[in-house]
Amino acid sequence: MSVVTVQLGQCGNQVGQELFDIICSDAQEGQRKTYSAASCERFFHQTAQGDLVARALLVDMEPKVINRSMSMAAKSGRWSYGASSHFSQKQGSGNNWANGYCVHGPRHRDAMEELVRREVERCDRLAGLIAMMSVAGGTGSGVGTYVTQCLRDIYPSSFIFNHLTWPYGTGEVIVQNYNSVLTLAHLYQLSDAILVHENDTVHRICSRLLNIKHISFSDVNRVIAHQLGSILQPALTADSHGAYSRNPLGIDWQVRPPADSGRSRSLTGSSFNTSLANLLILRGKDVYSAETGGIDDPALYTSWLSPKEAFSLWKSPVAFNKYEKSATLVSNSQALLRPLDDMVGKAWNMFASRAYIHQYIKFGISEEDFLDSFTSLEQVISSYSQLC
Repeated sequence: MSVVTVQLGQCGNQVGQELFDIICSDAQEGQRKTYSAASCERFFHQTAQGDLVARALLVDMEPKVINRSMSMAAKSGRWSYGASSHFSQKQGSGNNWANGYCVHGPRHRDAMEELVRREVERCDRLAGLIAMMSVAGGTGSGVGTYVTQCLRDIYPSSFIFNHLTWPYGTGEVIVQNYNSVLTLAHLYQLSDAILVHENDTVHRICSRLLNIKHISFSDVNRVIAHQLGSILQPALTADSHGAYSRNPLGIDWQVRPPADSGRSRSLTGSSFNTSLANLLILRGKDVYSAETGGIDDPALYTSWLSPKEAFSLWKSPVAFNKYEKSATLVSNSQALLRPLDDMVGKAWNMFASRAYIHQYIKFGISEEDFLDSFTSLEQVISSYSQLC
């Protein structure tokens, strides 16, 4: 079962290149032959000469980032991107979501769909598609949302997984909150699973855990890719007898929140983080004797799901990358509630003062589109706020 990845915009392409590098390293790090072969087949296809080529499509409205990603992959000497796996035009979409979603996406739909189709046809069996993008900029968020919509139309029964990089709270782009609202509201209806990495959180990891003094975007992207790789690789999980099983993208932890019951919400009360579902991934030495603590404690979960339904535990004796032992927790919980509420609040304040709205209207996004997106995310916020 193979996965096709679509890297979108500067962030998506940079994180994607780091991700494939980590996956390739993990697969070739003296691991079991069965694991290595299955991992490579999942994320790469082999040429007649035996070279590994990523099952990926690179999309940007500026060629510079794509050229750099392809160059760095080739220099690794272990894998590369396909010669015709990229699409770029010297017509940057700037930081306007509407320009990417309404103009550049539709204008280049046929070319992008053809490139995706070629990658899909190289797969013996398609497990799903991964779209990697930022929610703040123009190409990643606008074109990325449009491409996700196209993927859903073309492959309606395929598993679509969106990996999103959340912008710094201090701001990278003046209209990043608008772009984020529009992106999240659309993807919530289109995607089977959404995994978010917050730049602020990853930045703290670089500073406090890795002791990096001068943190660059490359450092942040590498940490994001490393964590993402630790999640995607256990799709090839081993049972107690050492046999490997596969499930689509390795992701079965997504759970939709309940319908909004109409109660008012408050984020100022308890800071307890209630979960809908948690996935714990343990890999490496002594994995089957590892103590998982109280992660299956009913108090952690919403009352309408039993811990048995809400908690998944994957174990594999095959170490991840160069670590003797590793643990990864993926949580569908209230953890993103506060940054989401903060982002929607900032976007609404801008919208109420009609700041920059004309820049979106001129490309085809109406005020009603904004209002629909606000309503959609307010319902999500309300539902997650009421988890108990």
